[in-house]
Amino acid sequence: MSKSFRAFGLAVSALALTCLPAAAQTKVTNEGISASEIVIGTHQDLSGPIKGWGVPVSNGMKMAVEEINAAGGINGRKIRLVIEDSGYDPKKAVLASQKLIERDKIFAMVGAMGSPTVLAAQDILLDAGVLQLFPLTAAEFTFKFDPAKPQERLKFNNLLPYVESTRAALKYMMEWKSFQKPCIMYQDDEYGKNVLDGFTQQLNAMKVQAASTTSYKRGASDFSAQVAKMKSDGCDLVVLGAVLREPIGAMGEAKKLGWDVTFLGATPTNVMEVPMLGKEAVEGLYAASGFEIPYEDTAKGKVKDWLANYKKMFSTDANTQAIIGYNAVETFAFYANKAGKDLTGQKMLDALESGDKFLDIFNSPPTKFSKTDHLANTITQVQQVKGGRWVLVKDNLMF
Repeated sequence: MSKSFRAFGLAVSALALTCLPAAAQTKVTNEGISASEIVIGTHQDLSGPIKGWGVPVSNGMKMAVEEINAAGGINGRKIRLVIEDSGYDPKKAVLASQKLIERDKIFAMVGAMGSPTVLAAQDILLDAGVLQLFPLTAAEFTFKFDPAKPQERLKFNNLLPYVESTRAALKYMMEWKSFQKPCIMYQDDEYGKNVLDGFTQQLNAMKVQAASTTSYKRGASDFSAQVAKMKSDGCDLVVLGAVLREPIGAMGEAKKLGWDVTFLGATPTNVMEVPMLGKEAVEGLYAASGFEIPYEDTAKGKVKDWLANYKKMFSTDANTQAIIGYNAVETFAFYANKAGKDLTGQKMLDALESGDKFLDIFNSPPTKFSKTDHLANTITQVQQVKGGRWVLVKDNLMF
């Protein structure tokens, strides 16, 4: 978003917070904190359509917990991580969240997976006073909050938001390549609709008409009808509000039809598996992204050591998703340490809203929150698949 618009929004939020009645206090749980441990929970897709995300995210989280605990924990407390499988099913995510709150007595939900699944369970967490931290979705509902609803202050997100990143990447591509007929194929759920919003908002700002808009159901594997429609509509740029298998399927279908068109994916397409599994079908794919993907043969220093340790621990190569899961726990630990030895829910909330910066080892933009802004950053990159790996095309993009 523009700096002036964002500044105006923060000012309004700050004013609203100062006008809250004294009784409208945010309830934050103290469950899950003992003299020896802090219990955190997460739900991941370990068996459903995006288990290619859920499994490595879980591994990254486990790795961070092991490292933190081996170094003495958080002010002497060890982290206990409880992982539940949602199968990327909103109903299962609700049941998993209820179990984590009622039986496991979690202090915070960290790095939960997926827009529809996180949304379905969000109110359950907030009502219980459980912090919803750094979910694996960048949908707006995970960081935008109404100051008149104090429980919404418990939402924090450290990922690049779908709307803003789609806008920034689309603006760059439109201006760079002079496309005239952009179109979009998006997943018909909360995630895809956020990408659609970014697409629509940016075209409106540029006074450009979309040539085609089409969607698909979550978990779909056949995109022939959508691709045929976009080809018929004369699209020259296809924005993909997709995850992992769908970019491969859509671009493979385009190649079958002999359709030479440029594809631009939203941030969830920017993962190692897309070029690894898609091979020649996805060569040339562009994607919005938040940080450069490290590869073992080019990584240096702490990142190189981290990749080696991950491979030793899980007998497989680390990927983007593992980094995101790892960073979710590392970010939690940073702010929990800031909250002090006498950890409480309120002190954790204060630490999160303190403005202190967390810097990871992967050269990502700094994570920083305030009392009025629970989104870390909106700085976008564009990367492209070249020779079977992601290569940086443009950095530091805003719309």
